[in-house]
Amino acid sequence: MAKENKTQKDQHQMQDLEIKERLLRIKHKILVMSGKGGVGKSSVATYLSVSLARKGYKVGLMDVDLHGPSIPRMLGLKGNLQEGTGNGKARPISYLPNMEVISIESLLGENKDAATIWRGPLKIGVIRQFISDLEWNDLDYLVIDAPPGTGDEPLTVAQTIPDALALIVTTPQEISLADVRKSINFCRQVKMEILGLVENMSGLLCPHCGKTIDLFKTQGGMLTARQEGLNLLGTLPLEPQVVMNGDAGSMAILDDATLPITKAFNKMVDRIVQLTKDKKTLSPKTQSEFPVFNKSAREGKMLVVPVSEGKLSSHFGHCEQFAFIETMDGKIVKTEMRNPPPHEPGVLPQWLHDQGADVAIVGGMGETAQQLLQGKGIEVILGAPMDSPESLANQYLSRTLVQGENRCDH
Repeated sequence: MAKENKTQKDQHQMQDLEIKERLLRIKHKILVMSGKGGVGKSSVATYLSVSLARKGYKVGLMDVDLHGPSIPRMLGLKGNLQEGTGNGKARPISYLPNMEVISIESLLGENKDAATIWRGPLKIGVIRQFISDLEWNDLDYLVIDAPPGTGDEPLTVAQTIPDALALIVTTPQEISLADVRKSINFCRQVKMEILGLVENMSGLLCPHCGKTIDLFKTQGGMLTARQEGLNLLGTLPLEPQVVMNGDAGSMAILDDATLPITKAFNKMVDRIVQLTKDKKTLSPKTQSEFPVFNKSAREGKMLVVPVSEGKLSSHFGHCEQFAFIETMDGKIVKTEMRNPPPHEPGVLPQWLHDQGADVAIVGGMGETAQQLLQGKGIEVILGAPMDSPESLANQYLSRTLVQGENRCDH
């Protein structure tokens, strides 16, 4: 018995070394998780992987939802694992020349509807084998689709891939957000860094009148992200075509750039690429480049609000004055009105930076202006209500500031 235990321990240690060596050849690992089922987590993981691959990145997609694998069907993948290069290891299934996929469904043979009735130790072993026993290419991104909740599968990923980043998917309603808060606490307990939240099914665009129908309430993801000091990576509208594409095993929705969900998803992917290029931006203490809510509102900050007639100006570049509001420990210390320089392209971002601005609270702003401000390390909050600068500052400090639509008219 002692000899058998020693052999098992040696095998486990050898597998640990194989896993470590494999992970060194993968630049970024993203665990897509959710607090509850039915929020579109697998769809987000699948579309994210395909979008990254289409941008030229080398991508692996690992489906560790062992009881309810859906990714092969969403991608229209058939067949089993491929033969490796002679080292005895199989290769994941190739979906694109630069994208490969592994799922338990690929190992079930002909009966894809067979139930996977496994306890924890077996599930842990399979997930570890997905990394150690497969001949993955060197990857830019490994996207891991976990089942809902905080059970064996996400815990195994957290313990096996210590530098994985969590992407948490939710819908706007409170029952989903309550479970998301459990996922956030899980990540913090296992010391897994959180890439951010994605609010899925964020309103349905009526095909008849063009208005948005808020089926699951609104802005729940944004408020949760702000309260928890996390990135809101994107808000994705409900799109019936996602369901039809998923059933058909098609990714055609990504080809239609006119669809609101495709536009929102592409922006989210660009955001993820930016954040993963410089992981320092995920830390509240080093956040300086991207418009997120990581930095605690209770730290000392200089808030800046464009003002006309005593309230937030809808025209950032042509406001009467800027209110500079100095804050410390969650309170307003000082408010000072300052006249902006003559309006010319690129002048305001540099001027605001030189004036010590940390956060710009605005009604609307063009993409170029946003990028310039973010490039200067200034957080941008769009769609703020037309209130007084002090009221907006207090809303920001209490984390109740509601971010609406970008009211940019150009």
